[in-house]
Amino acid sequence: MEASDVEIEKDTTHEVTLTVNGEVVSREIPARRLLIHFLREDLRLRGPKVGCDTGHCGACTVSRNGETVKSCMVLAVQTRGDEIETVESLTEDGELNTLQQAFREHHALQCGYCTPGMLMSSRNLLQHNPQPTAEEVRAGLHGNVCRCTGYVNIVEAVQAAAQEGGSR
Repeated sequence: MEASDVEIEKDTTHEVTLTVNGEVVSREIPARRLLIHFLREDLRLRGPKVGCDTGHCGACTVSRNGETVKSCMVLAVQTRGDEIETVESLTEDGELNTLQQAFREHHALQCGYCTPGMLMSSRNLLQHNPQPTAEEVRAGLHGNVCRCTGYVNIVEAVQAAAQEGGSR
């Protein structure tokens, strides 16, 4: 039985053990706590952002078992035993990785609110398509909304990271 198939009573708490950014964590949490709130409130991670709470903006995008998900659309109890990675996992020994550096160099962010979700979706794209075209980058970032930029610099940053092998 998959964790997502478990019957969840709304007013109960559940023990949840999962791996977040390489660290095994266990917590007793309310059944209806969303993954985004678990990450931000229980684990005090500030990378994933609470945006629309409807899965449309992508600010809360994380990796779940190697695939991107909107953490505002997943109950934390559904992630039992899963591997979750947030934007905090991208740094290498405290240094920006290739993708983050490309975002910086190509001015692919302004206010930065969408950036964690953009980075996680971009990493996933590059892991599945190491040399995407501009159109493939745009398609890969579908569901991640930036209200500050015209996406041109974001697309350029992803393609620059691809040239450097930046899928990590």
